[in-house]
Amino acid sequence: MAAEINHLQASRRLNLLSLFTSGSTLICCALPATLVAIGSVATLTSLISHFPQLIWISEHKPLVFGVAGVMLLLAGIMQWRARLLPCPTDPQLAALCTKTRRQSVWIYWFSVIIFLVGAFFAFVAPLFI
Repeated sequence: MAAEINHLQASRRLNLLSLFTSGSTLICCALPATLVAIGSVATLTSLISHFPQLIWISEHKPLVFGVAGVMLLLAGIMQWRARLLPCPTDPQLAALCTKTRRQSVWIYWFSVIIFLVGAFFAFVAPLFI
């Protein structure tokens, strides 16, 4: 039973890490495109002057998207494997187990959506300009 709980915790940690890496794809590509689209170039310039690391992320977007994609793939595999693990028989732990699984699924799919939005702005939208 302890191994199953550890597996669920590892799955949740991996989902949170995938959310973090997916978020970097938004910062890299979707945020600057959105700011330019709404006419906030001054805001983008100020943001880049305060956080020059954004330029590195934008210059290395294939690497950023590759790492995020691998993290999403690993999180998806862990999510798939954890779906059939039994929850503890204790009612409180079972409720916590069910809640954690539900949260993990939501976090995972939110990460996938963030990744797809970032990928659109990084690789597809420039083809239309």
